[in-house]
Amino acid sequence: MARANKTVVYGIPNCDTVKKARVWLEEHGVEFEFHDFKKAGVTAPLVQDWLKDVSLDALLNRRGTTWRALSDSMKAAADTEAGAIALMIHKPSVIKRPVVVVNGRVKTLGFSAEQYETLFA
Repeated sequence: MARANKTVVYGIPNCDTVKKARVWLEEHGVEFEFHDFKKAGVTAPLVQDWLKDVSLDALLNRRGTTWRALSDSMKAAADTEAGAIALMIHKPSVIKRPVVVVNGRVKTLGFSAEQYETLFA
């Protein structure tokens, strides 16, 4: 299933949801590039670009262990877009994963086999 679409999966290799997404894509012959944002990081322009396609509330994972471990002042700083972006750059683990980008646009966050079936049909 060769595709002209460029697909990039952003995430952390040891995240269970990212693992499920990568396995699904491999099993379905979807070519993709993996961007480990623990090693390669994320930048303000990248996060700002994602925010053109998804809301800040969707992108910032307030339910994960990383969020719960943050100080109250760090959580409060994330109440503004600039503060949330700075937090995501400083602690990329607070980003909902994986972020799946096709041809430069965020198509989905997280993993759902049904969503992937539709997206990569």
